[in-house]
Amino acid sequence: QVQLVESGGGLVQSGGSLRLSCAASGIIFSINDMNWYRQAPGKQRELVATISSDGSTNYADSVKGRFTISRDNAKKMVNLQMNSLKFEDTGIYYCNALIRPHSFTNRWSPFWGQGTQVTVSS
Repeated sequence: QVQLVESGGGLVQSGGSLRLSCAASGIIFSINDMNWYRQAPGKQRELVATISSDGSTNYADSVKGRFTISRDNAKKMVNLQMNSLKFEDTGIYYCNALIRPHSFTNRWSPFWGQGTQVTVSS
């Protein structure tokens, strides 16, 4: 089975920084896109940042210039460096990845982490 485990969330003052990490483990042949989503209280889950297998990135307009997504393919990890945090960045942050578990089948499936809480005090 595949598991994604996030770490690095916490409480920070407005203007501060946090670094989130997500490690994938289990039966994994290949990983395609790796993403960070977030869900604020009472709101829908939204895509924050994406990094493809070749390293190209995309960001939500609300975090451009403040957040940086990166990945370490050898360690099967994705990180999210969050700077200049704002109150509205508060929420549960989820790691998501499109993974091909086996080499003998070209089947890709999305997997999710359990989420990590980020709270920004104003």
